[in-house]
Amino acid sequence: MTETVLVTGGSGFLGLHIIDQLLNQNYQVKTTVRSLKKQDSILNTLRNNQTKNLDRLTFYEADLSSDQGWDEAMSGTDFVMSVASPVFFDQPKNEADAIRPAVEGIIRVLQAANRAQVKRVVMTSNFGAVGFSRKKSNRPTTEKDWTDVDQKGLSLYEKSKLIAEMKAWDYIDRPEVNLEFATVNPVAMLGPSLNGHVSGSFDILKGLFDGSQKRYVDLPLNIVDVCDVADIHIKAMQTPGANGQRFIASADGEISIGEMIQLIKKQRPELADKIIDKKLPNWLINLAAIFNKQAQGGKLFLDMNRNVSNQKAKEMLDWHPLANNEEIVLSSIDTMKKAEII
Repeated sequence: MTETVLVTGGSGFLGLHIIDQLLNQNYQVKTTVRSLKKQDSILNTLRNNQTKNLDRLTFYEADLSSDQGWDEAMSGTDFVMSVASPVFFDQPKNEADAIRPAVEGIIRVLQAANRAQVKRVVMTSNFGAVGFSRKKSNRPTTEKDWTDVDQKGLSLYEKSKLIAEMKAWDYIDRPEVNLEFATVNPVAMLGPSLNGHVSGSFDILKGLFDGSQKRYVDLPLNIVDVCDVADIHIKAMQTPGANGQRFIASADGEISIGEMIQLIKKQRPELADKIIDKKLPNWLINLAAIFNKQAQGGKLFLDMNRNVSNQKAKEMLDWHPLANNEEIVLSSIDTMKKAEII
């Protein structure tokens, strides 16, 4: 019997890739969207990418901010990919305005899944919930680590994802809850887009081209291809032993902003005159962090441990990232060129 998977947020950068891979693996797939007006656009995107079995895809209108539609979407579902995140059309004025929707959204999904007797929910969390409080160390950052909620320099988005995951695990531990649960915690997610829509992580690359900064901070980064993130979600869903586990999704090793710039200049020379190439010294970031909140975020990225382990996913899920750091950067640049972002 074909199993049914519900993917929340099917129009998003990651959601579309998960749907594409699930359909190509012959699953029955449901997806929630905030408006059914997005249905035709999603179908056209999948057709343009030669996705198979489109007749196995159905759409449901549901929003993380409302109970409406969730019970209908969950009915008859075996697995749930909780990918969608709350959308802010205006920047939240305070922490509560960002954190509350993130927490209420995942709890709403989990409650509906529990009522529908779904077998397992896989939640898209974030590396911001894992490793932002680990300083440079010979010990790799692993899924056992948690970011401190009071970490200086932690962005509001990262903090909301951290607290949402913590509250999700608290909910799963309740005696009345009978759900299997796992989380995927991606580092900066880049790679090819199926329709020109990209993730927030692309701001790392956009800032090198859009004139918003005159100099770059040579931050070390961990990145991952969106196709590999979709794959790890599906493996976390399929693997019996993944219940109750967190999985870091990251390509092997790290790459710095400076290395990205040199790679782009060499492999995409037509962009060489558009990309910034003047470096801001690290000592200036450390000094500015004493007075400036934005600089505190930069200092956090400079100080945090980039020795990140993806070994658990490799061993437990038999997951192996197919794209290396250089391939990820170049496919992201090609996506941005095609979408006329740069």
